[in-house]
Amino acid sequence: MTTSDLIALSPELIVTVLALLVLVLDLFLPPERKAWLSRISLLGLLAALVANALIHEPNPQAWQGMLASDAISGYFNFVMLLIAALSLMLSSDYLQRQGLERGEYYALLLTSTLGAMLMGSSADLLMVFLGLETLSIPLYILSGFARGQSRSQEASLKYFLLGAFSSAVFLYGIALVYGATGTTNLAALSQQLGTMSASPLLLAGAGLLLVGLGFKAAAVPFHTWAPDVYEGAPTSVTAFMAVMAKAGAFGALLRVFMLALPQQSQLASDWGLLVGVLAALTMILGNFVALVQLDLKRMMAYSSIAHAGYLLVAVAVSAAGGETAGLATSSLLFYLLAYTFMTLGAFGVLLLLERQGENLALNDLAGLALRHPLASAAMALFMISMAGLPPTAGFFAKFYVFSAALSAGNLGLVLALIGVLTSVVSVYYYLRVVYYLYMRPAAVERPIYASSSWATAALVIAALGVLVLGILPAPVFAWTQQALALVLP
Repeated sequence: MTTSDLIALSPELIVTVLALLVLVLDLFLPPERKAWLSRISLLGLLAALVANALIHEPNPQAWQGMLASDAISGYFNFVMLLIAALSLMLSSDYLQRQGLERGEYYALLLTSTLGAMLMGSSADLLMVFLGLETLSIPLYILSGFARGQSRSQEASLKYFLLGAFSSAVFLYGIALVYGATGTTNLAALSQQLGTMSASPLLLAGAGLLLVGLGFKAAAVPFHTWAPDVYEGAPTSVTAFMAVMAKAGAFGALLRVFMLALPQQSQLASDWGLLVGVLAALTMILGNFVALVQLDLKRMMAYSSIAHAGYLLVAVAVSAAGGETAGLATSSLLFYLLAYTFMTLGAFGVLLLLERQGENLALNDLAGLALRHPLASAAMALFMISMAGLPPTAGFFAKFYVFSAALSAGNLGLVLALIGVLTSVVSVYYYLRVVYYLYMRPAAVERPIYASSSWATAALVIAALGVLVLGILPAPVFAWTQQALALVLP
């Protein structure tokens, strides 16, 4: 271990120390001071963001080739630390109201963030697996954090059983890839795959890796856990899980399949076709099943599945190589940031409305605009962005993905067509929420809970993020392209 290794991993080390510090402080703080833990966690995340911004020297083989410290890892660290910070800001009031404010909540959230950061910085398949487990195990526990609610316990058990199975599949995939190539290092894999033909053992291993990461991303047909877990978990956990798990999964997909896989090879072509089929199925199922959902958390679950499909389009068309691969990868990075703002913002509004032990249905939003115009305006903005309408972040996120697809030949053309058509379908269920907010009279008035300055600030940040990325997308997209140019040869 060298000084450069410590510098390269400084954001992850800060988050690790922070999680341990929160656990220790929780032992000594009296119950009325538990709110301090969220503030300490936020300060630590800010320190990690500063450390991440100060890393200037790339180190593609840090920690004996297990981790890569480069512009891509810096971007993923920024997104994941932002997710954690916004989630903490949104959840503090909710946890107090639901009687769930315990120190281990913050420690588990930080540990899960660490796992996602490791996945986005991995330079070895074994480190991807370690990050996957570090991300997943805290989420299993957090899903059952409302110990007095049977549906929360059910969600935790389902997530754990299916997640453990997918982790075993992923680990078996690593074993098969190692058996075919003799290495798990991504740089060495890239060199070997450029000179060898795709053996059945290698193809089977790559397929199992896709199954493991597809589960975490909630891609069809590995999505079955998402609706029940999203519905049963505490809403603050659902908000965090919906974004962080997806960011970690696509960070690993980018490292393993978009950067390590040789472009314009037969293996890449076969791989792109397989991922393209998954992308099409995911977009279709996610959007069409969301049409009939009346429970808002289940609707958001299927919405999350649909967005995984759009992200998979970028992964699929990157196999075309050349400028198309660069455009596809940059569009994926941009999409993840846009998805972070609009999803956490939407869940943030739901957190203001939810009563203890109850889920929100669509009818609960009826007439809300008359009583709470600001919260309703924010929710309408996030729904419009998720539908992909201008001038919001969601519009340009889909625009960049579909632009990359259109430059990728016949496969990309088909995926872009399916993406546009399913986006049109999604407009119905997203704007249905807006209709209930503004046009539907309330049968029973539902109170909205007063939000703290932290929760209000988080909603403002999310709304500004959606608007800024929608009005001025070019600087952020240029940032993703510059980050990619520093990593790709």
